Amino acid sequence: MNHSNGKIPLVAEMALIVMLAAAVGIGWNHKLLRDVLAGKPVQSAVKKETSPQPATTAAPLPLGLEQAKELFDRREATFVDARDRTAYAAGHIQGARSLPLGEFEAALPRFKGEVKPETTLVIYCNGFDCHDSLDLGGKLIKAGYGIVYVYLGGFPEWKDAGYAVEGGKP
Repeated sequence: MNHSNGKIPLVAEMALIVMLAAAVGIGWNHKLLRDVLAGKPVQSAVKKETSPQPATTAAPLPLGLEQAKELFDRREATFVDARDRTAYAAGHIQGARSLPLGEFEAALPRFKGEVKPETTLVIYCNGFDCHDSLDLGGKLIKAGYGIVYVYLGGFPEWKDAGYAVEGGKP
């Protein structure tokens, strides 16, 4: 090593960086370190929930055509149409319940009386560009429904696949 050019050797430079980082860490956490050294109990900065709260930020899970069809065939889910009543009357997935997003608040009490919160729900609307199903799914989660899926392809994909539909003109 040549020290004549005035540069600090690499090892010394690394040691200086470590010492500076340690000094900053000690300075930043001095109150915590003082309490620990004094034997005082340390309180966590993270608040613990005293009672369980429902997840209000949860989002419904996406579902593809084959997954939706499997739940339909096994009768393991209630399908919910988020479209308006006119679209529902014109045609919907066989057995689906109508719960238009625009009527959610008014229709929720009846829906909750007929569909238990532990029921698996599959929400759909007019396909990939329709976001009513996502919005309705989020509202149903906030209303206490725990298993909520959104069938992204919606009624158009279901109908195009030749799966069971009802409503509309024969």
